[in-house]
Formats: sequence, structure tokens, C-alpha cells
Amino acid sequence: MKIPYTALSETALTHVIDEFVTRDGTDLVPLHVKAKEIRRQLASGNLVITFDEPSNSCHIVSTVDL
Repeated sequence: MKIPYTALSETALTHVIDEFVTRDGTDLVPLHVKAKEIRRQLASGNLVITFDEPSNSCHIVSTVDL
């Protein structure tokens, strides 16, 4: 299920983005730079937040992958 990023509180959105950008932990790009880029792509519609009920987890995915 898609979740509009605008439906999340600022705190919840920040936590979702922070969790997403720290998953790999091997990138040399500073986390705040990656987080800003994720926000930009969410706003432009290139990325969306999805929620998977069976696993009770959310993900940020490219709209190309949907």
C-alpha cells in the first residue's frame, strides 16, 4: 500500500528516511545529504513510501519499480 509522504508527521517522515539512508552504511555521502535527496525525490514523485502489512514495515521505493 502506498503512503503519501505528506500524510506522515515530520517526525515520522524523518525517522523513515533516516532508517532508509542508514540501511547500507557503506556510502561515503553524508547522511544529511542523502536524506535531503530522498525528500526531494519523494516530493517529485520519483520515490514513494510503501507499507507492507504482513511484515508491518515500510519501505521507500522507486516509482519505476512499482
